Amino acid sequence: MKNLSNFNLLIIILLFSSCRQQPFTGTVHIIPYPNQIAIGTQYRPIGKNLSIYLSPESGMDKDYIEDLLSDTGVKCKFTNFKWIADLTFDIEPDTIGLEGYRLVSNDYGTKITASDTKGLFYGLQTFRQLITSQNNTLVIPFVEIADSPKFLWRALMLDEGRYFKGKEEVKKLLDEMARLKMNTFHWHLTDDQGWRIEIKKYPLLTKIGGKRDSTQIGNWNSNIYDGKVHEGFYTQEEIKEIIDYAAKRQITIVPEIEMPGHASAAIAAYPQLGTEKQSIKVPTRFGVQYHAYNVADPKVIQFIKDVLDEVCNLFPSETIHIGGDEVKYDQWKKSAQVRNFMKEQNIKTPADLQIWFTNTISHYLESKKKHMMGWNEITGVKIHDYTDFEDAVSGASLAEGTIVHFWRGDPSLIKQTVKKGYQVVNSYHEYTYLDYDTAYTSLEKAYHFDPLAGITGKETDLIIGIGAQMWGEWIPTPSDMYRKLYPRIAAFAECGWTSPSNKSWKRFNQAAYKENLRWKQLYQ
Repeated sequence: MKNLSNFNLLIIILLFSSCRQQPFTGTVHIIPYPNQIAIGTQYRPIGKNLSIYLSPESGMDKDYIEDLLSDTGVKCKFTNFKWIADLTFDIEPDTIGLEGYRLVSNDYGTKITASDTKGLFYGLQTFRQLITSQNNTLVIPFVEIADSPKFLWRALMLDEGRYFKGKEEVKKLLDEMARLKMNTFHWHLTDDQGWRIEIKKYPLLTKIGGKRDSTQIGNWNSNIYDGKVHEGFYTQEEIKEIIDYAAKRQITIVPEIEMPGHASAAIAAYPQLGTEKQSIKVPTRFGVQYHAYNVADPKVIQFIKDVLDEVCNLFPSETIHIGGDEVKYDQWKKSAQVRNFMKEQNIKTPADLQIWFTNTISHYLESKKKHMMGWNEITGVKIHDYTDFEDAVSGASLAEGTIVHFWRGDPSLIKQTVKKGYQVVNSYHEYTYLDYDTAYTSLEKAYHFDPLAGITGKETDLIIGIGAQMWGEWIPTPSDMYRKLYPRIAAFAECGWTSPSNKSWKRFNQAAYKENLRWKQLYQ
């Protein structure tokens, strides 16, 4: 981020300007906290009617601005005359870094500038939080902010393979992500227990794979099931609607289509996709399953490419997540077809076979101008007890351009990965898994997560961001999800945006408490 010119002089101006104003005695609560901010001792009353000017090239949505500011008590009135506006949005090239913005509030009003719409949008989110009440009047403190994010990948993942939530709940999540300047919605749409995306060439994926007869309840070791049918999926038209909704909030949706493991729902729909070619039911039990795609069968590879064709046509995202985690190699090892294929291709181990498959898909996605991303099992390293050491020995390398999503294993594996030149999103599970109980991953622990821990020098450039994961096994209802999500999502938002030197647990905790009063309304 560029340094703010004459910043010390500006602080003096803010402290002593506009003596006719009453002193500002409130507290500034902003999540995520700006990376450069000077707060004055005065304020400007704004009343309940706010005059707003949008430059023609701003790209800002009037309806969204009105909706966002309505919960502050402000009513918006848009004007074509910049000089009379209380709040102005202007595009100014090279204002600040990528996704950055500059916000100045003084006697003359509030001005937000950025080099693109994203920056203006994030400036709006900060402006919303600056509005406070003093002497029964809505006010804005005198402030100067020059701000841009630490990371350009600031993600929340929602797993709907386990429990389908529906588009209205997804939109609520997107709204909260936007408020917190998170820019990537990682949408986990397929898993063993459910297939949630319409694929027109293969309708049984949702007709059969999108429905299970019952669901394990209680905990991972429970043998109790609810006996209720659970089903649901998104049509392609609904997905387009959600993509558009997210885009208006400056959020990119990255879909995850699990392969080669976590494929039971797909195999239940089309048994020929598995190595055993036998009919199975969509699993009702959670945990790692046995079934995986038969990657030695060209027809299975074609099926996967057909699915990805429709996914790529739907999602504008430059990145497609293929999962790749928790593959149990037992089924491949028992298959004569797989063993013969490995021999023909001189593939030594199951880990090498998975890398061969991963690279095949990576090259296919590259031909469609997409980047491939997968959980860190795609590197071939042993991170699970159920994987034999000899099966995890690998001499193969991932395709260039692969994005590795780190979630499990010794954190030193991240350093090994970036040393090989791969980009990494750090989602180390001990800090970022929202399905974990708060007794294990507290708000404070989440807040102190550092995606760059142990990484130095130029290698830090390859850590492109942070992801927080809302896995779905134990959140059957939206209320269950919200209790786990809030307020920890705010901690991850600040980890992704604010430089560690600008973070303060005490300050954040106070701000989160204020926001949490609103979040609690979602699940009470």
